[in-house]
Amino acid sequence: MTVQTFIPGKSLTLTAAAIRHMEKKVQEKPGTAGIHIGVKPSGCSGYMYVMDLVESAPADEVEMKVSDALTIFIDQDSLPVLQGTELDYVKQGLNATLQFRNPNATSECGCGESFSVTK
Repeated sequence: MTVQTFIPGKSLTLTAAAIRHMEKKVQEKPGTAGIHIGVKPSGCSGYMYVMDLVESAPADEVEMKVSDALTIFIDQDSLPVLQGTELDYVKQGLNATLQFRNPNATSECGCGESFSVTK
């Protein structure tokens, strides 16, 4: 699979569980404007996901209003890599994690921290 051109509204979707989890994180830190989601070069496979709480809308980032309590910001360079990705909050036993289901990822490293895409 190859990285596709960004199509607004189809870059990133969140499950109800992911929305609830992320809304809670935003509410726990007063003054938070939303969550920045992106990718950066890293690891043995090429990219890793990054997420940060932000206090103001980052310049030149796409803003996605997910709910009344949650806004997501995605940097322009990450849009093609995140195109079509679903973000879920998954609980397995005592563990819980945000899981990216990225159709552009062609492989992942053994530890699951990084992934590669075909450009």
